Amino acid sequence: MHSHRHRLIGLSAFALLFAVAGCSTGDDSASAAVPEPGAKVAGLCRNLDEVLPAEVGGARRSDPEPASALTAGWGDDPAIILRCGVPQPPKMVSPEVAEGRDPDAVPGGVEGVDWLMEKRDAGAYRFTTANREAYVEVTVPSGVDSSAVLIDLASAVRKTVPWREGYTAP
Repeated sequence: MHSHRHRLIGLSAFALLFAVAGCSTGDDSASAAVPEPGAKVAGLCRNLDEVLPAEVGGARRSDPEPASALTAGWGDDPAIILRCGVPQPPKMVSPEVAEGRDPDAVPGGVEGVDWLMEKRDAGAYRFTTANREAYVEVTVPSGVDSSAVLIDLASAVRKTVPWREGYTAP
């Protein structure tokens, strides 16, 4: 087991949210902290994993370590990383974001899926689904077309992760 994973598991949920979702290891495979959601959300995430596309943003699927139905990856060095069942991002409930006053976090929708977009270091972005029964986080490295990634993932998210109870879809 990677010592990197042990350090991440000990972090609080808030710190984990801001931890790097994908990094390079000695064997050139990506690594991702595996979320620990409740049973209902874990079931939704397993369903999502079963229908994720083989290619996203022009990159072939190459799942990170440790292997889990709650994580997926495409490409390498750095990879596009998906984590399902993450905690709700604090910025998702931020009045600054809701009112458009936070330039590093922008709400929006792509192909029927609402996302919170957060700028990361070195030109990368992190997107987290909104208004769904499970939070799905996607980290897109610099130089990768984020729109293509979200379009490629939209159908799988729509099919397997229902709208949050009480939310009326647009």
